[in-house]
Amino acid sequence: MSQRHRVTFSYPARILHWLMAIMVLSMLFIGIGMVATVSERHAWLLQLHKPLGIAILLLVIVRLIVRWRHGTPALPQDLPAWQRATAHLSHWALYALMLAMPLIGWAMVSAGGYPVTLFAGFTLPPLVPTSPELYSVLRFAHTWLALSLFAMILLHLAAALFHVWIRRDGVFASMTTGRCDVSDTEYAPRRDQP
Repeated sequence: MSQRHRVTFSYPARILHWLMAIMVLSMLFIGIGMVATVSERHAWLLQLHKPLGIAILLLVIVRLIVRWRHGTPALPQDLPAWQRATAHLSHWALYALMLAMPLIGWAMVSAGGYPVTLFAGFTLPPLVPTSPELYSVLRFAHTWLALSLFAMILLHLAAALFHVWIRRDGVFASMTTGRCDVSDTEYAPRRDQP
């Protein structure tokens, strides 16, 4: 009989995953609300959007450090190669988008000549000089990256449901309860694991 071991994400990784999931989804809907209204709610949503974006930027950096330090659980050995490659690429695409979105948003606001105020008395320095042309380019990029991030989240959710409802292989449990006991022969190490 093969040795049994726990195949799960670390506790900090699981906490960061679900905290950031709430924050990123909130951020996307706040962004939609901002562009959909010209009422007094716009200013209120904007005041939420800026500090939340910077918080996501900081947390994704922390999350990458946690990932590097603790590694990631193995994927099932019987998972087809194309699904392994897709899982690997989609996770790095999510990280790239979560890093790019706040940085581009910060640069966009800077190019528009607006301050990035996180809370009363604390304003971040501008990332780029004021430029209407650059503002226009960055706004376009920010919008399309937001749509791309939303699409990636939907694909991520679909993959999670596939693992929990179809394959029932413990991949979903490794990010939720952390109670995913499997045998060594069922799982193979991930390529991005240290």
